[in-house]
Amino acid sequence: MKIAIISDTHDNLPNFKKAVDWIKEQGIETVIHCGDVACPETLDYALADFSGQVFISLGNADIGHGWEECATPPACRQAGGVAHFKGAGKIKIDGKNIGFCHFPERGKDLAKSGRYDLVFYGHTHKPWEQEINGCRLVNPGNLAGILFKPTFAVFDIETNNLELKILQHL
Repeated sequence: MKIAIISDTHDNLPNFKKAVDWIKEQGIETVIHCGDVACPETLDYALADFSGQVFISLGNADIGHGWEECATPPACRQAGGVAHFKGAGKIKIDGKNIGFCHFPERGKDLAKSGRYDLVFYGHTHKPWEQEINGCRLVNPGNLAGILFKPTFAVFDIETNNLELKILQHL
């Protein structure tokens, strides 16, 4: 099973849509977003025909855009199953404990806790990977193309293979 990890879309609708379309074409049905979608309505556009599961950890650019007012934003009800978390989220997929958040400091704390096999984070816009306490700590970069080229990551749970995808090469 493969999962896609994205972060920091900052309402860049064309980039977000291109990534989601590629993810869908690859048969990937789980997406983790590490924050800074910005407006919840961005999901309506990017996820219009995506029927998989999406997990979002809210970031600083999400504040004030309507995420706080409701348990499930209207855009999330239209997608195939979107759950958003304030702070950090955690899920278990095929025996892997996965944590995700927006801020790198929080990601490092999650990795140090010893409770996770994988932790994903965003905020810096820079792709990054390191191991802390036996946990892979990964930043998939950003889809907005701010400071660095637009990127996201794909993790294969079965092989433990992590690939960085550069959007312009898809």
